Amino acid sequence: MDATAAIAPELGRKYERVLQILDAHQRDKSRLVPILQAVQEEYRYLPEEVMTLVATSLGIPPAKVFGVATFYSHFALAPKGKYVIRVCDGTACHVKGSQDLVDVLQESLKLTPSRRTTLDMMFTLETVSCLGACGLAPAMVVNDEVHGQVKPEAAQAILAGIQQQEGM
Repeated sequence: MDATAAIAPELGRKYERVLQILDAHQRDKSRLVPILQAVQEEYRYLPEEVMTLVATSLGIPPAKVFGVATFYSHFALAPKGKYVIRVCDGTACHVKGSQDLVDVLQESLKLTPSRRTTLDMMFTLETVSCLGACGLAPAMVVNDEVHGQVKPEAAQAILAGIQQQEGM
């Protein structure tokens, strides 16, 4: 039995998947970034109590884990929706109207700049500095699917397609 689970069986049950991730990485503190990536894949963000568990299990200060999680922009400290929509606002995309995409998506999803995830946890809207797709400006990514030369109507159609697929 895992040492952490032996000390607190309820902890082991509650965080069984995290413990499996830690074990898969041999609880090696030099593997902190891949461990956090796997945890985020599981939860869609990094819950504070899970980061503390990771720190304790690796024998490192929680501040180090929090420092890594806040240093890298791909880590999220707040829950994200099932569908993460990233709209590029780099120079090329901005000039070609990316703000119009943000505006129409915010309106359609009833989001604000301070509330980026829908209440049903289905969608998160993020504006990013660059997607590396300048030739496709304006570009947006839904989870891992890239959409290029997106007009506001197309953004609404993409959103409607997802909502239909989800039975919304």
